[in-house]
Amino acid sequence: MQRIPERSESATAAAVWPSLDELAREGARRMLVAALEAEVADYVARFGEARDARGHAEVVRNGHGQVRKVTVGAGTLEVRAPRVDDRRVMDGAKQTFRSRILPPYVRRSPKVAEVLPLLDLHGLSTGDFQPARAGLLGEDAAGLSPTAIARLVKGWEAEYAAFRRRDLADRDYVYVGADGVHFNSRLEDDRLCTLVVIGARPDGTQELIAVEDGYRESTESWL
Repeated sequence: MQRIPERSESATAAAVWPSLDELAREGARRMLVAALEAEVADYVARFGEARDARGHAEVVRNGHGQVRKVTVGAGTLEVRAPRVDDRRVMDGAKQTFRSRILPPYVRRSPKVAEVLPLLDLHGLSTGDFQPARAGLLGEDAAGLSPTAIARLVKGWEAEYAAFRRRDLADRDYVYVGADGVHFNSRLEDDRLCTLVVIGARPDGTQELIAVEDGYRESTESWL
């Protein structure tokens, strides 16, 4: 008789329980669904007394929309947002429910866009965002196609260019400090040095005056 090998406790647990990332995504999805349901319930309750000429409620629940993919910090989630049928007309304008939590056409959390520059700091090219994005946010990360990434990078570059060209004529600094900050986050072997200049205002607040990419804290880099 062939003996069936026993499965280790860790192997059994891995087969039964989802991964930590899967748990986080499912928990985020449930919280998002609960928040959307509560938002709709509040909206319907606030206008529950609105009635048309036949006495029918003008603001009612209307099922759920199509499945949407939305990317948040925990990953990419699939949700079906509840819908509202609002038939009220006020001052000639048709009233419409609009979720503040998940507005129409939104496919990613604003916080995700704020985190993406960290990938750029790691020296990733636009093409390299694909595997990094999949590892962080899931294979089907919504709203983060290569085209969208390229558009975001272009926006960051424009913001940085505007920052470098801004007028400082109205600023008064009583102290200016310059320093080099070394990072290990780049993919290259050499540790690049970011050159930073910070100014102190008369009231004690500090402001970033300039930040430039350098190679090391050398006279050539500072020049």
